[in-house]
Amino acid sequence: MKQSTDLKKRVKEIIRILSKEIPDSRIALRFSNPLELLIATILSAQCTDVKVNQVTVDLFKKYRSAKDYADANPAKLEEEIRPTGFYRNKAKSIQKCCQELMKRFGGEVPKTLEELVILPGVGRKTANVILGNVFGIPGIVVDTHVHRVSQRIGLTENDDPVKIEFDLMEIVPKEEWTHFSNLLIWHGRRTCVAKKPLCGICPIRKLCDYGSKVKF
Repeated sequence: MKQSTDLKKRVKEIIRILSKEIPDSRIALRFSNPLELLIATILSAQCTDVKVNQVTVDLFKKYRSAKDYADANPAKLEEEIRPTGFYRNKAKSIQKCCQELMKRFGGEVPKTLEELVILPGVGRKTANVILGNVFGIPGIVVDTHVHRVSQRIGLTENDDPVKIEFDLMEIVPKEEWTHFSNLLIWHGRRTCVAKKPLCGICPIRKLCDYGSKVKF
């Protein structure tokens, strides 16, 4: 693993370049309150944000509170979220999560990672999505894109998402954690894709362990 100081310099340059390339790097999921983002993030597992946004247009009109989800007819909820895939498991997670929200937090989404991760269906990734994008509390979000891109760039040698999160926390300025995560997510979707990364047009190729070795 490279020296932390070198990686910190690389990260700052990556943030500078990608911020110009992706000026609107906000989260793609659509929401208007913490509960909506919580539900949307649960639905986004192994599903595109585009599809989730299509489903939540009507879902959010019908279910306005944690109690609405907690008291929902399971079969109806499953049918309403079916297009997102794995709908039975997701419906169970949503209902259990919202039941716990009612029981522990009066139906309100908590504002700390420690409280969020005790909710059914909520791991560190989902918790950091909510903290950073709703409450303005910095968090590193290690989704499939951040996982892949951070390894390729050479910012981590770990494969475990939690270990990657802590590696990035060490070298990314805390105030940039959420912004950096969103930048890598968009970069991973548009350029540093899984199977055939577009290294030839990548703006951070010279800063990338993987891209700098690719021949054209």
